[in-house]
Amino acid sequence: MPNVIFAQFRLMNHTLSHNESIPSNRKKIIVLGSGPNRIGQGIEFDYCCVHGLLAIKECGYEAIMINCNPETVSTDFDVADKLYFEPVYWEHLWEIIELEKPDGVIVQLGGQTALKLAKKLDAKGIKIIGTSFDNMDIAEDRGRFSDLLKELDIPYPEYGTAYTADEAIEVAKEVGYPVLVRPSYVLGGQRMRIVINDDELEKAVISLLKHIPNNKILIDHFLDRCQEAEIDAIFDGETFHAMGVMEHIEPAGIHSGDSNAVLPAFNLTPLVVTTMEYYAEKIARALNILGLINIQFAIKNNKVFVIEANPRASRTTPFIAKAYQIPYLNVATKVMLGEAKLKDMTFEKKLEGFAIKEPVFSFNKFPNVNKELGPEMKSTGEAIRFIKDLRDPYFRQLYKEKSMYLSK
Repeated sequence: MPNVIFAQFRLMNHTLSHNESIPSNRKKIIVLGSGPNRIGQGIEFDYCCVHGLLAIKECGYEAIMINCNPETVSTDFDVADKLYFEPVYWEHLWEIIELEKPDGVIVQLGGQTALKLAKKLDAKGIKIIGTSFDNMDIAEDRGRFSDLLKELDIPYPEYGTAYTADEAIEVAKEVGYPVLVRPSYVLGGQRMRIVINDDELEKAVISLLKHIPNNKILIDHFLDRCQEAEIDAIFDGETFHAMGVMEHIEPAGIHSGDSNAVLPAFNLTPLVVTTMEYYAEKIARALNILGLINIQFAIKNNKVFVIEANPRASRTTPFIAKAYQIPYLNVATKVMLGEAKLKDMTFEKKLEGFAIKEPVFSFNKFPNVNKELGPEMKSTGEAIRFIKDLRDPYFRQLYKEKSMYLSK
């Protein structure tokens, strides 16, 4: 008999009509998956969930998975101790929590879908394993995060917040065009726009509020013609470890998911890389991160600006783990659970040369879609390419195309 239960139940009119899930007396941890694959959130987070589940089991907990995607490994019946093949919505999650009474829920591994449920978990008093909801909210709320950067004396693009088109125009006059218009708590850069005048800004804000009502709008000064880079890191409350520094081929303004990114950085000065790592650690400490964080940077005239922080696993976390052959998701999960300390570990990065993250697009299947890249993500996946050195013809062509773009 398998030791895994495929469980599915419903509460109808507050009466349990059918339930094949029998809760155990073991200590339990629930992992929230990312639901159906979509632009901005795909199979990369399944990798995170699988390695998180295995780490939970290694620590002696019962690992419970909630996800509804049959294409993923995390929903294979033999990965978690118990699988709830349910939509990752609050109503389903709350019913499961009431039945299982877990020791905590992990939201860092399932992308933005899982992270959005943290607020309701916190309101119900359910323990969130890892970074607290309030600290995650600071990172996700563009206004609160910019205020934090100001307190930490970390450079960031000038910004302002608005709730109407008129307010947005006033903010844009203060920070200066071009501006990046973006909402909070969105997936894949949804509804983000770069605009250059009042008319474009008004249209962008009206469209945003139509599709995401009552959302606070952040208006950032857009740093034109600058380099973009990012760091994925783990912090355990004491020790900070940068898993990898990735440099984007495409300039800032192209969504990170649509950019070719090179690991490790190939054209940033040691001072810039050190500054990025210094800022990343300051942010991780200020947010009391416990587990994973991804931070995006823009570099202009050798000055490092912080664009945003994601207090969770990013799409590039599995990429870095595979490129360096280090089980970072296993380590991060044990850090979240308080079962491991980074100071007790050594990390040997086994990468000869460079690894390039290649975005995968499906424009041939959607011929009428606008193929122009921008701050809203359009790629449907990614691949990995290894090169021995920077003389590789593939890399040289990518870099040539970027140089031509910047020289326009």
